Parts: sequence; C-alpha cells; structure tokens
Amino acid sequence: MSDPTPTARRTVLAAGAAALAGGTLTACGGEEKNPKSEPGSASSPQAAQSPSPSSGTAAGKALLKSSAVPVGGGTILREEKLVVTQPTAGSFRCFTAVCTHQGCIVNKVEAGTIDCPCHGSKFEITDGAVAHGPATRPLAEKQITVAPDGNISLA
Repeated sequence: MSDPTPTARRTVLAAGAAALAGGTLTACGGEEKNPKSEPGSASSPQAAQSPSPSSGTAAGKALLKSSAVPVGGGTILREEKLVVTQPTAGSFRCFTAVCTHQGCIVNKVEAGTIDCPCHGSKFEITDGAVAHGPATRPLAEKQITVAPDGNISLA
C-alpha cells in the first residue's frame, strides 16, 4: 500500500502557492492606500465631486458638471471608475479609469494623457489609446451626453 503523505504534501504546497500568487496579483492591481493629491484626481480639491455610492452610475444620472473638466485635461471619478476628458473646448470624452495593464485606477490627467500610477502606463485624452506602455490596449470608451445645463451623464 502506498503512503498518502506525498500527495497530501503536494496538495498543500500547491494550494499555498496558488494563495500566494493570488495575493501578489491583488497587491499589484489594487488601489493606492494613500494616493497623492494631483490636479484632476478625485482626492484633489480641484476634482469634481462624484455622486454618493448609492446614486450609482446609471444612464441619465449626472456624473459631474462640464465646468469641472478642464480643457486639455480631465477629471477622474474614482468611485465610478471613470475619467471624463475635454481634449478641446466643448468636446467631452469618457473612458474607464481602470488601466488595461494590471487593473489599477488611473490617478491623474496631465499633459494630454491619462496616467496610471502603478507601472507608468499613459493613455491619450482624445481616444484612450496607449501613449506609453506597459499597457497594450486602450481604455474602454463610455458613451456620455452633455445636457444644456452642463450636466454630463452616461448615455
């Protein structure tokens, strides 16, 4: 009769390795605990106030006012995981704020790019395209509407 110990030991070691790998991926893709206040970031006084978590981001609900989005820049809505940009006056775009590299939340919009703090990926404010890797895929665009009163909502 064979000894069951080697199989049990392998199972325990494999489970431990899987748990350790999962923790490593979570740590790499998680949000910062103490993000810096950057212009355009939700932790910055200049950032737009996002709706309370209970209001959600359903279509038609106002995300922010157009006046809160600087021309040539953008505003990050951390709670909604969205970034709204205004590449040129009166032209607004919206993208997911989740970096396509490892899932971090972008933390600033400056010099024409949406920037990820985790590994340095940068995305164009005009179309979400990768401006600088390691990300290889663009940010997903979200359809928005801008009401006559300046409220920007998901379409």
